[in-house]
Amino acid sequence: MSVAKQWLSAWLESVWYDHRPLARLSLSPLSYVFCYLAQQRKAKLSVEQQQFPVPVLVVGNITVGGTGKTPLVIWLIEHLRAAGYRPGVVSRGFGGKQTAVHLVQAQDQAFEVGDEPVVIVQRTAVPLVIGRDRPAAIAHLLAKTDCNLVISDDGLQHYRMARDLEIVVLDGARRFGNGYCLPAGPLREKPVRLQACDFVVTNGQAQQGEYTLQILGKNLQSLVGTEQRALSLFQGQSVHAVTGIGNPARFFSRLTSAGLSLLEHVFPDHHAFTAKDLSFQDNLPILMTEKDAVKCRNFPVDMIKNAWYLPIEAQLDTAFAEHLLQRLKELTVHG
Repeated sequence: MSVAKQWLSAWLESVWYDHRPLARLSLSPLSYVFCYLAQQRKAKLSVEQQQFPVPVLVVGNITVGGTGKTPLVIWLIEHLRAAGYRPGVVSRGFGGKQTAVHLVQAQDQAFEVGDEPVVIVQRTAVPLVIGRDRPAAIAHLLAKTDCNLVISDDGLQHYRMARDLEIVVLDGARRFGNGYCLPAGPLREKPVRLQACDFVVTNGQAQQGEYTLQILGKNLQSLVGTEQRALSLFQGQSVHAVTGIGNPARFFSRLTSAGLSLLEHVFPDHHAFTAKDLSFQDNLPILMTEKDAVKCRNFPVDMIKNAWYLPIEAQLDTAFAEHLLQRLKELTVHG
């Protein structure tokens, strides 16, 4: 990403989440146009919806930026398997070069298929198909595997894809930002959209009618080999904190709350890392997210021998799991 694009991205985030009324006002006419076009698009694509012979569960959001969808998808895969389902996943594969539908393998490279699909497949060995056309990706998944339930990682606004359940993930701290649609605010759709969703899961402090999602991570994993270290062992140390995710503040907060002193290096979401990005003139530890680590594992060993990533786990309300399984049971009975 060019310096100009980085500046524009940072400026827009300040408009969305800080008090910048004049800037917001200048962009608001474009937001009204965006909302109108989004509603027209939804109406058109909903008429063209493609149905599928198995339940489709969409995990998405109504804002841009990271909210914690990937750890939730991993949680869903594990819990649905435990309940007797055979889940498969479809994903856009954002950040990858692959354009055709493709069944992702554990050895696939993130720069080809996207960082999130690689993390999900390596963690769960789930059948996962990437593709810009979600209905085509689902058709490929069903043709190539024996899954009996589809999870769409993102895709809430892919209205040509029929769905049986919708789970929207919110950032508990950022919520809806300034409440405006793009580009004056971070919203893809207005908050009223949540009323039509089956579940609202909040990463952080949930409000009434929402389920709480907690992201846990205690042990760091080496990028070289299998060594693990407790995050607490880095307490009081200075480290390079490297991110290429949608909301790096959450990752930085987790590290600082553990007592680490951070040298922050922020790259754009889904950044295609190069070895030069991790070339620092010291021997301080390098810490990153799992999504970023999958793009750096093939760098020269001398460069990443002191690099670590933080695998994370999702923890959800017991009530959420119970209600989700009940809804799926109802779909099976009435389907």
